[in-house]
Amino acid sequence: MAKLRRKTEAREVLERTSVEPVMKQTDSSSFASSPLKKTKEYWHMLGPGLTTGASDDDPSGIATYSQTGAQYGYQLLWLAVFTFPLMAVVQEMCARIGLVTGRGLAANIRIHFPRWVLYTCTSLLFAANAFNIGADLGAMAKGVQLFLPSASFSLLVIGFTVLCLVLQIFSTYASYARILKYLALVLLAYILSGLSVSVDWKSVFVHAAVPTLSFSREQIFLVCGILGTTISPYLFFWQTSQEVEEEILQGKTSILARQRITTPQEVKQMRIDVWSGMFLSNVVMFFIIVTCAATLFSSGITNINTAADAALALRPVAGHAAYLLFAVGIIGTGLLAVPVLAGSASYAISESFGWKEGLYRKWQQAHAFYGVIIVSMLVGLLLNFIGLDPIKALIYSAIANGVVAPVVLVFIVSLSSNRKIMGQYASQRTSRTLGIAITGIMAAVGIATLTALFL
Repeated sequence: MAKLRRKTEAREVLERTSVEPVMKQTDSSSFASSPLKKTKEYWHMLGPGLTTGASDDDPSGIATYSQTGAQYGYQLLWLAVFTFPLMAVVQEMCARIGLVTGRGLAANIRIHFPRWVLYTCTSLLFAANAFNIGADLGAMAKGVQLFLPSASFSLLVIGFTVLCLVLQIFSTYASYARILKYLALVLLAYILSGLSVSVDWKSVFVHAAVPTLSFSREQIFLVCGILGTTISPYLFFWQTSQEVEEEILQGKTSILARQRITTPQEVKQMRIDVWSGMFLSNVVMFFIIVTCAATLFSSGITNINTAADAALALRPVAGHAAYLLFAVGIIGTGLLAVPVLAGSASYAISESFGWKEGLYRKWQQAHAFYGVIIVSMLVGLLLNFIGLDPIKALIYSAIANGVVAPVVLVFIVSLSSNRKIMGQYASQRTSRTLGIAITGIMAAVGIATLTALFL
């Protein structure tokens, strides 16, 4: 019996020693896969906020940031830090309005405010977006010519116009949203370009933390351009409508269903999505300014008219890698931003007039909605054949945004703070105060730009 007991004990010890390494290996494997799993979950959580933030860094925006770095070095770098929380707060308000009400921004304004104000805003939005689309289409064509100098500018502009229209009109919303999401990764090219050049990081951090401004005419235009391309009305309308589109994709096809089922978890995920998208947008702005300041400004190259000019100027100064990254980014960001610009104008106008709207609808179901997209794209296309000056186009679109943005922001702050409309998800005091401050800043910059333009 004693011998049998010793054999049994020995067998148990052997089983334990053979099992424990396996258990440890399993735990280690589980631990190793945990970050990957969390990364995947985070990526799947990202959606409208990511694409909205990424579309903010369109070719016209890239040209503005490049000119800022080339003309003033690191002096205005603080704007990349300063605009991040302002932009994120506004876009979160827009997203909450879409989530809770189940309607787009223009539809909510139409219900709760005088319509003549809405019609004026949407008309100005359409004009500003058309200028932006024209500048972006031209920049994309110039971007391709950086790789293929003999390619026809006219054919490239027309080709990009057709491609963007086909994506919006004939692809499903799920496929289209996925394409936009992956196109957002193109923005990493600008971060890599900044890391590939020699930078005085001490000076960078000082200028990023300490605001400086000379109040010259040219600097006022650039500040207006930066704010106009960062806190833009088209982003307000797009963000709100995309939250609605996402809910419809999840099966909430009626407004009543979307209004009933808004959970704290959905709001939490939305905030992560929005703040992540706006963070990416501003990090990219930061690195574009840094790259151009460290290379072009230090070499005395201070005049940048387009994103393609910035890429060409970088080639001899910063090297082939920075040039290629800039060139690839121009095309990718244009493919992302142009449909967003056209789509946001269409959402605003369609909701203003109560037309059937939404990218989830087929062409046969929403002729007017897709018609607005087509018209805005064609206007942008035609601007490239009438001698469009890219800098003037940027200034005019920035001024239009400077005029429209404060008015629309009044509605956004009012709607998002109204407990009768938003219930428990109404803006709290801090968010509301920041919203009012942003409205005042945008109004002041718009007035300053108009004054500098006409005096």
